[in-house]
Amino acid sequence: MAALRVVVASQLALVGALQVGPQGGAVRAPSHACRGALSTIRAAVDDKTEVREYFNTEGFNRWSRIYSEDGEVNSVQLDIRTGHGQTVEKVLGWMDSDGSAAAGATFCDAGCGVGSLAIPLAQRGAKVSASDISSSMADEAAARASALGIENAEFSTSDLESIEGDYNTVTCIDVMIHYPEDKMAQMVSGLAAHAEERLIISFAPNTWYYRALKSFGELFPGPSKTTRAYLHSEESVVKALDASGFKIARTEMTGTNFYFSRLLEAVRKDKKA
Repeated sequence: MAALRVVVASQLALVGALQVGPQGGAVRAPSHACRGALSTIRAAVDDKTEVREYFNTEGFNRWSRIYSEDGEVNSVQLDIRTGHGQTVEKVLGWMDSDGSAAAGATFCDAGCGVGSLAIPLAQRGAKVSASDISSSMADEAAARASALGIENAEFSTSDLESIEGDYNTVTCIDVMIHYPEDKMAQMVSGLAAHAEERLIISFAPNTWYYRALKSFGELFPGPSKTTRAYLHSEESVVKALDASGFKIARTEMTGTNFYFSRLLEAVRKDKKA
């Protein structure tokens, strides 16, 4: 892995050299051959390992600030904080409208980050089991919950494939962006297996506009570059939900300058009235 990272770093440096002139001005985008070589090397790095390592190190420092109202951030990070916050508020709005959290329903928040959704769900009365692939994120979420005196939420370190138990509702917000298309259906199926009534997920939609934004951003790797990001078509996500026995109940869309997320609430087809 260490050797592979050296190669990747070298390739990134090469791409950067092709893009930035001696005075910092843009020269030209990397050649097709260079982009192809870089893609091949990146594909050799396991996504799960990359995500875990990133969010346990620099990613934790960056995203814990973004997900903190008083954390010092730049304008782009502030925009992302705003967008993510809007998505969380939409989920909470759904819960408030049906009263499920207040009634003490059980929730599994998969990929909980620092607890942006899990904590307010618990504050509403839900029984929450939250987990994150990053121990740093899960520990931070637990610390924030403890500081608020929350006792009806548990936080643990786990990837999506290792989640245990059954819950009234399973939520997975802004996590699918780390899953390539060929693994997305398996991810949805795995989450659905733990949802007795409802599954709420969000993803970055694969539209021509967002593809263009993503492609443009990939031309300029730098300090703001994080893990690989995957877009998904709504049709493919809905198809995966349908195959898992779920149908769409409600939808929402959040779009800011640098954050875009499609939110789906799916309920079991065989749910009893």
